[in-house]
Amino acid sequence: MLERFRTIRFAENFDMVVAVANGGIIPAAILNQRLGVEFNLLKINYRDNFQKPLYASPKLLSPIDFEFKGKKILVVEDRVKTGASLETACKFLDGAALVKTFAVNGKADYSLYDEDCFLFSWCL
Repeated sequence: MLERFRTIRFAENFDMVVAVANGGIIPAAILNQRLGVEFNLLKINYRDNFQKPLYASPKLLSPIDFEFKGKKILVVEDRVKTGASLETACKFLDGAALVKTFAVNGKADYSLYDEDCFLFSWCL
């Protein structure tokens, strides 16, 4: 998995990596080590630890406390099932110059895998 993190190519030069917390924190940190840009958290929650929805739609759990307007942003999530959390994150980042999405597993602008059954190495 780390080899895929090292070798994925991005067409854009991002100003900021934004992790969808909590799941996106570890993959966003790995990408941020490589990209060396500003790093922030967007605290959105939709599912519990067993991947069951907690709410009718993703919720912002705390206010956005960073400046994103006019910046090129890579929004990072660990697992994408429906895309609802990434879609919500992109809406909250309205005003950014560009917003692209990244998922370790699932459909996004950039992803490492798209598999039904997937185990994250940091969850062992």
